Amino acid sequence: MEAVTSAAADVGVAAACSALGVPRASYYRHLRPMHGPNRLRAQPRALCAQQREEVLALLNEPRFADAAPAEVYAALLDEGRYVCSERTMYRVLSENVSVRERRDVLRHPPHAVPQVHATRPNELWSWDITKLMGPAKWTYFYLYVVMDVYSRAVVGWMVAHRESSALAQKLIATACERQGILPGQLTLHADRGTSMTSKPVAFLLADLGVTKTHSRPHVSNDNPFSEAAFKTLKYRPGFPERFGCIEDARSFCQDFFAWYNEEHHHAGLALLTPADVHAGRTHERLAARATVLAAAYAAYPARFVRGAPKPRGLPEAVWINKPQQPPASLEVAQ
Repeated sequence: MEAVTSAAADVGVAAACSALGVPRASYYRHLRPMHGPNRLRAQPRALCAQQREEVLALLNEPRFADAAPAEVYAALLDEGRYVCSERTMYRVLSENVSVRERRDVLRHPPHAVPQVHATRPNELWSWDITKLMGPAKWTYFYLYVVMDVYSRAVVGWMVAHRESSALAQKLIATACERQGILPGQLTLHADRGTSMTSKPVAFLLADLGVTKTHSRPHVSNDNPFSEAAFKTLKYRPGFPERFGCIEDARSFCQDFFAWYNEEHHHAGLALLTPADVHAGRTHERLAARATVLAAAYAAYPARFVRGAPKPRGLPEAVWINKPQQPPASLEVAQ
């Protein structure tokens, strides 16, 4: 700015600023003093410090402590009093960090993000309940599904007339017995539905030595595997708009889960079936596929421009909310 000032004395402010590429507003702002009455001139219509304290004390009176400034403003006018405008009340509250919910209401603490994973079958299960529409409007059947997260195999399911913690308790106990779950072996994840958080289910899991985790409230992504299975069910060809009776729903689900476990080549399982992964037939299936691909490469090598093909492998671990890894640049810097 000193160069602009010296040049402005010879050629003028506009020419000096244009030649040096400096906006004239910046030049004049530089000349303006940073402090003093010209820099921060008080608004003559503004309330003084004492008046603002009186307004704040008024807003914090017991009768106005739970009221919005608009309500306070109107109540004072009805009493024949004018203290300040509604906007000024907001300014006073903002200066004192009071623009918020001023009532003493219950505030729910933030819930921790559930982070659980599995490296083998029967280490982490997920369960949920979904509605199946019945024969008439507002009638539903309730489908309970317990799924192994690592293998995606459905280890237990049932269709009932209602959502019940007692039924859920029976289903989980039966699934654990069939799979031979030992104490301390399994983690069971669910959302925060009434059956999932019920005391009968909690007591059962404690007796079985099963660790339980829950999704955050209103976060469906915290239970993605059950939600994905329900979508596969409801987008399956032949899924009816309504079921005529509960026997129809059970018959459809029996056929669906048999197909899902035994025939469905899951994209998240290297296109293996959940039953193969859950039963430990992964290496056998992948070795057979490798043999087929090797024979195809030997017969038609020109078709494989990237070299000999290999079957995809299973992930080492399957996560619910996998922790974010720091960027490589940050790891090097540390």
